[in-house]
Amino acid sequence: MTIDKSLRVRAGMMKTRNVLTRAERLEKLKVADRWSEGDSVLGLPKVRVQRLAMKKKKKVKVVEEEEGEEKLET
Repeated sequence: MTIDKSLRVRAGMMKTRNVLTRAERLEKLKVADRWSEGDSVLGLPKVRVQRLAMKKKKKVKVVEEEEGEEKLET
C-alpha cells in the first residue's frame, strides 16, 4: 500500500527526533571522548539532541532598504 501524496514527508519538512538510537548516541559519545570501545553499552549518559535553527531570509532586508531609500528621496 502506498502513502497518499499529501501525507508524504518532504526532505525540507523533516522534524528533529527527540530520541537518538544507541548507535547514534555511541557515535556522539566517542567524538566527545566520553565512551571508549571496551565500555559497557548499558547505562549510557544522556546525549543532547542538536536542533537546527532556520535561517532568516535576506530578501526581506533588501526590500526594507529599498523602501527606506524611496522615503529619503521623497
